[in-house]
Amino acid sequence: MSEKKEPNIWQGFKAFLMRGNVVDLAVAVVIGAAFTNIVSSVVKGLINPLVGAIGTTNLDNYKSCLSESCPGNHGIQLMWGSVLGATLSFVITAAVVYFLMVLPMAKYLARVEARRKAREGTHEVIEVTELEVLKEIRDELVAQRAAGRDER
Repeated sequence: MSEKKEPNIWQGFKAFLMRGNVVDLAVAVVIGAAFTNIVSSVVKGLINPLVGAIGTTNLDNYKSCLSESCPGNHGIQLMWGSVLGATLSFVITAAVVYFLMVLPMAKYLARVEARRKAREGTHEVIEVTELEVLKEIRDELVAQRAAGRDER
């Protein structure tokens, strides 16, 4: 009886690392980490000052107290400014990713697909035309043979 040889841990790990999606995921994480700095800078440099025109420049300062008194950092506080800041960061990140990465890539892929379909459509038309010509040649040959038999 032959015994199945199980791959060792290193071979399995190597196979895991060589998958394309693992490398893509690693690249996405690294780019996402670098992109976080850009978004944080936009929020701190542009959004917070715009919000600061109405109130404070630090959204973390916006909070509500649920208990009767909240001296300092005591009591039950809802830190809704932090949530607002995180939400703005998310929306800005999503907008930048969509408008600068997803939308242009989708348009590019649509153009590539349209070109491919156009090439295939032209190829099919040529094939159909060649097929039609071959059928006509066949019909002519059959007609010539029939005419040759009639003359005899």
